[in-house]
Amino acid sequence: MKQTIADLLIDSLLNAGVKRIYGIVGDSLNAVLDSIRRSGKIDWISVRHEEVAAFAAGSDALLSNSIAVCAGSSGPGNLHLINGLYDCHRSRIPVLAIAAHIPSNEIGGDYFQQTNPEHLFKECSHFCEVVTKPEQMPRMVTMALQHSISRKGVSVLVLPGDVALLADNESVPEQVIHITQPVVRPSDEELKRLSEYLNSGKRITLLCGAGCEGAHAQLMQLCDKLKSPMVIALRGKEHLEYDNPYLVGLTGLIGYSSGYHAMMDCDVLLMLGTDFPYRQFLPKKSIILQVDIRAEHLGRRAALAFGLCGDVKYTVESLLPLLSETHDTHHLDKFVSNYRDVRRGLDKLAIGKPGRMPIHPQFLTKVISNLASEGTVFTCDVGTPTLWAARYLEMNGKRRLLGSFNHGTMANALPQAIGAQAARPEVQVVALSGDGGLSMLMGDLLTLRQHKLPVKVVVFNNNALGFVELEMKSSGYLETGTGLENPNFADVAQAMGIEGIRVEDPADLENAVKRAFSHNGPVVLDVVVNRQELSLPPSIKLEQAQGFTLWMLKAVLNGQGNDIVELAKTNLIR
Repeated sequence: MKQTIADLLIDSLLNAGVKRIYGIVGDSLNAVLDSIRRSGKIDWISVRHEEVAAFAAGSDALLSNSIAVCAGSSGPGNLHLINGLYDCHRSRIPVLAIAAHIPSNEIGGDYFQQTNPEHLFKECSHFCEVVTKPEQMPRMVTMALQHSISRKGVSVLVLPGDVALLADNESVPEQVIHITQPVVRPSDEELKRLSEYLNSGKRITLLCGAGCEGAHAQLMQLCDKLKSPMVIALRGKEHLEYDNPYLVGLTGLIGYSSGYHAMMDCDVLLMLGTDFPYRQFLPKKSIILQVDIRAEHLGRRAALAFGLCGDVKYTVESLLPLLSETHDTHHLDKFVSNYRDVRRGLDKLAIGKPGRMPIHPQFLTKVISNLASEGTVFTCDVGTPTLWAARYLEMNGKRRLLGSFNHGTMANALPQAIGAQAARPEVQVVALSGDGGLSMLMGDLLTLRQHKLPVKVVVFNNNALGFVELEMKSSGYLETGTGLENPNFADVAQAMGIEGIRVEDPADLENAVKRAFSHNGPVVLDVVVNRQELSLPPSIKLEQAQGFTLWMLKAVLNGQGNDIVELAKTNLIR
């Protein structure tokens, strides 16, 4: 059999270290699937929705520290990839998408399933090109992979089904990709100027994000020298929360008052490796300094006194010798103490009393955190699962926390858990799913069974889009369209051939979580949690207070006074 373009593609991916491709088969992918079958060296992970394939590839890439691949058939198949690819691209995860296309001689003729993928994927990729002839391969694969790896994002290869079958006599080089690890830090002059700002600051606060990965030790030294409290953005939680005596919590909509005020009360704010988007939570009168590996991020969230391009670890290492040790500890001590108080208050909410139903989601998350293994990979849906994960999951340097933290899409937890478990079969993977999120892509529970992936899916079942309801209340709107009529998700799981466990009483929760975690296979743990749970931001603005009062008035006038009583009972009586 002659070597085809599809063969060159698969051989190139093998030489790049790719072990899995996530997708759904289709006739435009036949040549690629046949090459995968004949190679016998790449696993095809068959999902039930292509969006899941893109999310799964993203978490696979994160946990394998490499590039991962997803695929979609022509037209609707590769269109379904887009949401997951947007998430990967915005999170700077290297993913290659193979977007199959209609027969090349039919392009432009409004053929069955015709789309224009080279245009559709433009905004969620660094590279998107169409393969039209053998002479482009395998060089085109190298270009796609190299763009994805070097720029940290998505690349798309558009491959018409008939072109994939064309004969190609080229050979695949042994080195398909070239991974470089340059040391990037500011110049000596820039570091000197940064040190002058910091040496003259009296109340310095650090805001640290995902760009601080790998810099834990250096940042502890920096905080010690500056006597600075550290506020972390959500994506920095897994890298910085543990073994950190300078931690004062998160800020933003799901943060703590201690983190918020540590930033608002500082005279110098140093932002490190974060593109924190909520400008209303950044100080207006402080000197703001920023270090980021992507220079285009400098100053786009707040007016800077000084911005520098560099890797956080190497920048801090070079900065430390230039810093004086004349800072007092008053600013640090104040907010570390404040954080301890806030933390104690939050932990008091994470309780469950036998017979008192429904279960508080804080209690559920705390139990999960306490019983999970030290190397667990957690994924969380947007909305309240992210909120409770941020506040109650304990990180230790070995655990991971994945979510749709930049793109903010529903239904990410289960798909990301699929990729995480496929990449790391030896670790425990727990998906914290909202009932709305799981319902959206529930068909891919079957992927867990089919590929024997022992993911533990915990459903925060409150019969509502809970975070949306809170947003509506805080703005004075009556909840509209947020209610969900859910099935018993444990029964649904059992019908799929998956272990299903339902919990309604707090007295049964701990044993149910232990049972789920010890089960040798996938589990759906359906936990009925409180719908009327307050989770307000750390700083309540006047318009939010007014909005909440307006909601209560409207609720009474519309015959929903029982909601107010339930809200008071559940949040004041524990």
